[in-house]
Order: sequence, then C-alpha cells, then structure tokens
Amino acid sequence: MRSLKGPGRVQVSGVFGRWEELVGAQIAQHARPVRLDSKVLTVEVDDPAWATQIRLLSLGLRERLASEVGAEVDVVEVRVARRHQAGHKDL
Repeated sequence: MRSLKGPGRVQVSGVFGRWEELVGAQIAQHARPVRLDSKVLTVEVDDPAWATQIRLLSLGLRERLASEVGAEVDVVEVRVARRHQAGHKDL
C-alpha cells in the first residue's frame, strides 16, 4: 500500500538519478528537477524559453515518470533560475 505522504525514496531517486535519461541530454542541460513532493514536481530552468518548452512537454513527462520510475506526478511546476554571469552587475 502506498503512503499518502507523497512519493517514496525509489520514485524520488528515479526522478533525480535518471533525469537525463528520462528527458534527454538537451533538455537536461537546461532543466533540472529540484523538488518532488505530494505529486508536484518542481523543475528549474535556465531560460524562460525552456520554461515554456517544459510546460508544453509536461503531459508526456508525467507519463514517462509514471511508466519508467513509478512516480505519480499530477503537476509540473516550472521556475526560471536567476543565474548571474561573471563580470555582469545588476542595474
């Protein structure tokens, strides 16, 4: 019987440990999972364009996570990471 608390260790390690295999190398270069809690997967991307791409791919991603690692994800939340480049100052 599954716990009502959220995903188990196997599902979490499957999502994080197999991320590149699950989404492909190109997507993995720009997007990474940062949290899996209560069927909500939070993905951090390095550019707003990748946020849009992940949102468009979210249904297929949720299906793949369920079939490949047994992780039930109802929602994929996407956030854009604020990364500063060396030598640039915020105005």
